[in-house]
Amino acid sequence: MKDLDVHKKVAVLIDADNAQLARLSAILDEISAHGHVLIKRAYGDWSADTLKNWKKPLNELAIQPIQQFAYTTGKNATDASMIIDAMDLLYTDRIDAFALVSSDSDFTKLASRLRESEKFVFGVGEKKTPVSFRNACDDFVFTENLETAQANKTEKAVPGPASASSTNGAEELIPAFLKAWELYQNEDGWVNVGPAGSFLKRAKPDFDPRTYGGKKVTDVVASLPVVFEMSRQRGKGTTSIVRYRPKMIAI
Repeated sequence: MKDLDVHKKVAVLIDADNAQLARLSAILDEISAHGHVLIKRAYGDWSADTLKNWKKPLNELAIQPIQQFAYTTGKNATDASMIIDAMDLLYTDRIDAFALVSSDSDFTKLASRLRESEKFVFGVGEKKTPVSFRNACDDFVFTENLETAQANKTEKAVPGPASASSTNGAEELIPAFLKAWELYQNEDGWVNVGPAGSFLKRAKPDFDPRTYGGKKVTDVVASLPVVFEMSRQRGKGTTSIVRYRPKMIAI
């Protein structure tokens, strides 16, 4: 599998029937942070009343609308059109990464197929998105987290790590953090947060520190002080190395 760091050319394909219009700009900002977006397409029946408010945002964000009439009631022709375009782009071999914007599990097979061809796959959708689609992607971004990120930009105060007393749901990650510790611990029983975060992303593609009230993996570990202790060491230059280990092994 190719490393995301080498990915430069990105195609963003949007299922307008299952995407949030209000968050289009935030979605594109998120994807643009990982590469150069060459293609932006949104698929839907633009003659339908449900999509009548999309015209202005599509123009402003330079997203190409792809018309797909609904041939029969209850059948989603948009999905098929988007899948066909994705496969056409795959065979041109000029796209390094695909961003599939939808909360529809129908794109699970497409995500898996793209990954089989060593393309990096972003999924972008709501938290209600079925886990099958989320896990078929290399990286799944919840749109609810993007909304939070947008709101934070308007605040003068930058929030710190998630409070240890807050209920942020990070407890569900304890088994994954423990597994990462088992795999990567050094002789003293410490594991660097960096490799642990990479393991979490592979094991749980929808992992995002923002879901748990943090900005970095370090913040999430820090929100579990009953289970883990942390250590910081000076690295090269101005960097620091952050490590953790279960408190049960501390002597």
